[in-house]
Amino acid sequence: MSWSLSGIPDLRGRTAIVTGANAGLGLEITAALAGRGARVVLACRSTARADAAADEVRRRCPDAVLEVRVLDLADLDSVADFAAGLRSEHDRLDILVNNAGLMAIDEARTAQGMEMQFGVNHLGHFALTVRLLPLLLATPGSRIGTMSSVAHRGARGLPAPAGERHYRRWPAYSHSKLANLLFTAELHRRLTEAAAPTIAVAAHPGSSDTDLGTEGSGLFNLPMRRLFPLVTQSARAGAAPMLRAVTDPGVRGGEFYGPRFLTRGAPVRETPSRAARDMRTARWLWDVSVALTGLETDLEPAVTG
Repeated sequence: MSWSLSGIPDLRGRTAIVTGANAGLGLEITAALAGRGARVVLACRSTARADAAADEVRRRCPDAVLEVRVLDLADLDSVADFAAGLRSEHDRLDILVNNAGLMAIDEARTAQGMEMQFGVNHLGHFALTVRLLPLLLATPGSRIGTMSSVAHRGARGLPAPAGERHYRRWPAYSHSKLANLLFTAELHRRLTEAAAPTIAVAAHPGSSDTDLGTEGSGLFNLPMRRLFPLVTQSARAGAAPMLRAVTDPGVRGGEFYGPRFLTRGAPVRETPSRAARDMRTARWLWDVSVALTGLETDLEPAVTG
């Protein structure tokens, strides 16, 4: 049976975090979760834009319980501050949506010197997830949802944290989206081995009407600003795969959801590319991410017998 947004269960009493909640997919995910009763933390770089988004969500859902917090995924110190503040004021975290992202931007570096798309799309979310794991593990049934892209299928070779010798915006984006799925796969493996009460899942929005891909000065960035609204599904429809991944009781750890017809349609379970299912690469990326952030999880295998 086809799943729709009406299938989101009652979320009263639950707490969610949505990164990049101020626009596009993040705004729609926030509105949907808040509309079903969840307390939602809007984790955004700009408080002004986040406040405006919160006002929009309250316009749609007058009873929405929202909280705005500053998070700059391009700066690991900001990630640490956000997580520390959240952990000091909350005793549970039911849903973490690693949604914020950059697509095909001009070459740039994070505060710690990483290639920007890898740094924001993957490494910042890796650090955020690891720092919030104590809250997630203290919340039975919690979920970590990470947003990938159909573009992960075009990635060739390994993700490049410091960037390629000659920067190419689209391959860099594809590699960052492959990293999202490799991260989910390895996190799922670790959570399963530890018999943790938390699952890791992933999703992609297909082709959705957001501002992603319009920020750079490349050959295709300007046409995308004009063509995307004409050829894409709505951001609300694009948010549905992630919403299913983090709320549908039938979802299992490690699963990946996207539109039925790849770029549009109702959310269904998908099989990611072969590269995204390579567990040797997933472990390599985890080790690289630990080295770059200085973080490691406290997940330990469950003791049996």
